[in-house]
Amino acid sequence: MQKCLFALLIVIGLQGYSQSINKVIIDPQINKEVMIGYCNQNGFEKGVFADFFNPGFEKYNPSNKYIERLRPMIGEVEFTVVLGTWCSDSQLQVPHFFKVLKEAGYSDKRVKAIGVDRSKSAILVDIKDLNIERVPTFIVYKNGVEIGRIIETPEKSIEKDLWKIISNYL
Repeated sequence: MQKCLFALLIVIGLQGYSQSINKVIIDPQINKEVMIGYCNQNGFEKGVFADFFNPGFEKYNPSNKYIERLRPMIGEVEFTVVLGTWCSDSQLQVPHFFKVLKEAGYSDKRVKAIGVDRSKSAILVDIKDLNIERVPTFIVYKNGVEIGRIIETPEKSIEKDLWKIISNYL
């Protein structure tokens, strides 16, 4: 009996965790499914979001020159990405970002990704202090301090812009 109760508690706990990440809602402003709150690459690779994420990830060929430059330094930083799965810029840039991280040897599990609705609300995740005006916003941190961000679209490319930000602070 105790084993059954223990197993039930584990299942309930796992269900609660699975609902706290990659949560999908219908955004009433656009009447579409959007990812809201904390999310990860695994959530983008499945369901309705796979239609933009997987092709964007697979087809993007980041510059080897900047990947090689990023590889020895990228582990020194952390990333927060605020995105809208409804947003065409997010649909284009987020897969490219994750491809750059993969090529540079940075684990996607270290990225704090936050999905927002059309009004730039993440519902249960407070993002006011991030001062998000446009999505996607890629924020780079070193030792918990913001050292730069890419807003909406990179100036050159995700990998070159990340290298520029990171190399200025290492």
